[in-house]
Amino acid sequence: MFRRSFLRIGSVAAGAALTCAGEADAQHPGGHASHGKPAPPSGPVPPSTPVARSEFAAPGQVAVVTPDGVTLPWRLVGGVKVGHLVAEEIEHVFAPGLSATAWGYNGRTPGPTIEAVEGDRVRLYVTNRLPEPTSVHWHGVVVPNGMDGVSGLTQRPIPPGETFVYEFTLRRAGTFMYHSHFDEMVQIAFGMVGMFVVHPRRPLGPPVDRDFVLMTHEWRLEVGARRPNPIEMTDFNVLTFNSKAFPGTQPMLVARGERVRLRLGNLGPMDHHPIHIHGVSFKTTGTDGGFIPPGAQVPESTVLVPVGSTRVIEFVPDEPGDWIVHCHMTHHMMTQMGHNIHSMVGADTKNLDERMRRVAPAYMTMGTTGMGAMTEMNMPVPPNSLPMRGTPGPFSTIDMGGMVTILKVRERPSEADITGYYEHPPGTVAGQADAAQMAADGVDVGTGNHHRS
Repeated sequence: MFRRSFLRIGSVAAGAALTCAGEADAQHPGGHASHGKPAPPSGPVPPSTPVARSEFAAPGQVAVVTPDGVTLPWRLVGGVKVGHLVAEEIEHVFAPGLSATAWGYNGRTPGPTIEAVEGDRVRLYVTNRLPEPTSVHWHGVVVPNGMDGVSGLTQRPIPPGETFVYEFTLRRAGTFMYHSHFDEMVQIAFGMVGMFVVHPRRPLGPPVDRDFVLMTHEWRLEVGARRPNPIEMTDFNVLTFNSKAFPGTQPMLVARGERVRLRLGNLGPMDHHPIHIHGVSFKTTGTDGGFIPPGAQVPESTVLVPVGSTRVIEFVPDEPGDWIVHCHMTHHMMTQMGHNIHSMVGADTKNLDERMRRVAPAYMTMGTTGMGAMTEMNMPVPPNSLPMRGTPGPFSTIDMGGMVTILKVRERPSEADITGYYEHPPGTVAGQADAAQMAADGVDVGTGNHHRS
């Protein structure tokens, strides 16, 4: 039988105690651990000091912001930046009303964004509190082979309850990722992914004012279920940015005229995502392979982020407002919608409705005029489910969900309410047409005789 037939997700194993600060420098010269176990320290242990958040990026560069997320803290030990990742089972909220038991790092999915500078020496401890072994691969980062994190090939898997250490020098700047490389079908599907940003020692290109990271992900979570289904290959029903589904996503607040960098990552499991941003034109300036020369950058409004890849885009918004950012695969803007039913659009169900109301007076067939009106209905739903019901907007229900967030462009973002909507100047909002103006323009909607150029 196939391996997938035997999948059983067990309960979480007991966690091991965290490695003490005195072990933080226990590493062989050259950065290679002996079968994953640090060598005992020789001589006095260097003092450990926290690294200030303002020092995460090189001079002249801003630190990255992870909406709905955090950045991994560093401690400086003998000139080495030391961080700690804990692989563990977590309770994760996708959006109000929808949560699941997932796996992640340091109590969240995606894990903390790792942020450092080209040339930094980093030491990353990984403690395994999962019910099965794990490892961490530094996706796109060039490291010594024994630090690549491929279980069985370059290291022993990290058993439950143990802590391994990875150490390497960041020789190349770029936008990378990290993820489990043991039982990836399950562990990645459960959320064991994160972003890894390495700033160049000297800035490349025009300096940016804002630097965001968004990681796409797709999940299969049955209505009412507590755990995602890692075996799903095609019909994902919860699509997220930084593991949040709209309206649970945190907006990105920027100023008009600022230069904005947005780093997009995609570790799957299966789909590419064409990410479209309203209101701006941008250029793709980098991938997980490196920076793109200016002569090869072309203006776009949609960027395709393939599975296993990152894309870096930069833009300067010149129109204030609330601009939607979303995957342009339309089903990726929905949450827990069923796809195994027939379309009812255009069906005449008058006789059916009359017959059904004899036994169920409140019955009505839905979807005969389209699906949008269903988002206005405040109908009861099963526990722990979030079908596409939309969310209140400034004009009506916003009938989107899933892989959606908002870019909020303001004149003075420091004074703006990130939870509030844009106040449009008078005369700048589309509205009901004026009959006199329609006549002057030669538009006659009554007869269907439209002006044609």
